[in-house]
Amino acid sequence: MVRIGAWLFERRTWLPLPLAIALLLIPARRDISPPPFLLGAAVVALGECIRLWGVHHIGAISRTRSDRLGPLVSTGPFALVRNPLYLGNIALWIGFALALRLLWTVPIIIVILGFEYHAIVRWEETLLESRRGEEYRAYVARVPRWLPRSRRGPFPPTSSTPRVAFSWRETFFSERGTLIAIAAGFVLIYLKLTV
Repeated sequence: MVRIGAWLFERRTWLPLPLAIALLLIPARRDISPPPFLLGAAVVALGECIRLWGVHHIGAISRTRSDRLGPLVSTGPFALVRNPLYLGNIALWIGFALALRLLWTVPIIIVILGFEYHAIVRWEETLLESRRGEEYRAYVARVPRWLPRSRRGPFPPTSSTPRVAFSWRETFFSERGTLIAIAAGFVLIYLKLTV
């Protein structure tokens, strides 16, 4: 699983393309009725807000395709779950499916992305444990991989975590590719449902 995760990590930029193509090619009712479209847009917005919050704390290192590591971040959403960016991605895809009224594809999306991100996370965790050792093991013991615990209050950051988040300007600049992809996705959904 770790080797598969390393392979998927290096290709994670283009891996969603087959999913996007499938959503655009699957027949859908040609109607852009507000409730489903707005619900999908709201879920996409939620996913992107999670991503922006995460990128605000982790910075541009989240865009790397190498095994280069920045500091161990345990602030913001990384104090609640270890993989908020991947959770945000899953929400984005679910939102697109809802906007297209393809509700039946949601479990398929969750399974496909769940497998992909689980494999990538296994590789990332192996890398982090080998390079960060006890610091990372302590973080793993405090912060769950996917679902937040029902504890009150934020988890304290580790000693190596910078307490200053990146500027919102840097955050939006780092996230520009995802924001452009979201805009393009909604243009394509609109065209699919109206043309």
